[in-house]
Amino acid sequence: MNRAGPPPSRRRILKGAALAAVPYSLLPAARAGALPQGVDYPPAEWQPASGSNYTVSDRPSSYSLDRVVIHVTQESYADTLAIFQNSQKKVSAHYVVRSADGHVAQCVRESDIAWHAGNWDYNTHSIGIEHEGWVDQPAYFTDAMYAQSAGLTAAVCDRYGIPKDRAHIIGHYEVPGTDHTDPGPNWDWVRYIRMVNFS
Repeated sequence: MNRAGPPPSRRRILKGAALAAVPYSLLPAARAGALPQGVDYPPAEWQPASGSNYTVSDRPSSYSLDRVVIHVTQESYADTLAIFQNSQKKVSAHYVVRSADGHVAQCVRESDIAWHAGNWDYNTHSIGIEHEGWVDQPAYFTDAMYAQSAGLTAAVCDRYGIPKDRAHIIGHYEVPGTDHTDPGPNWDWVRYIRMVNFS
């Protein structure tokens, strides 16, 4: 069906031509949420968690960010991403770091609240970083994983003014009320904090 209307006025045509000549840099920014945003940490790959597994927020405006929580997945990298993408699981973290090569996936925007710590107050004020592996299998904690994770944590700390120390970069086991033990006794905290400070 062809709907013919009145032809456009000369003024409308000229306004359209003038707009087409304006450089993109002078146009207003796109509406928030209109297009997918880039990752918060440029080396990361975007692997979004299900929207059912985190809380949309506007951090640090809505909640200050004052800590990073270090986790170990107790799953493979691929299975962890699948869990975060499953709307029935009710769990997520901001980032997942792969063991073999330290590849980083971002699953939740830093401005949003990932459900990783098992404590709402800690969730609202932290960035959660999962590491592929099992707490009782130290071979998963590779040099590449430590290096890439330390670079990520350093960038997060720099972005939000979080001190790069053990009071502010904590293990999941240190979250009040948790029954988790990760990252476990094989995680080398001395090495990791040193790497974060020199990244």
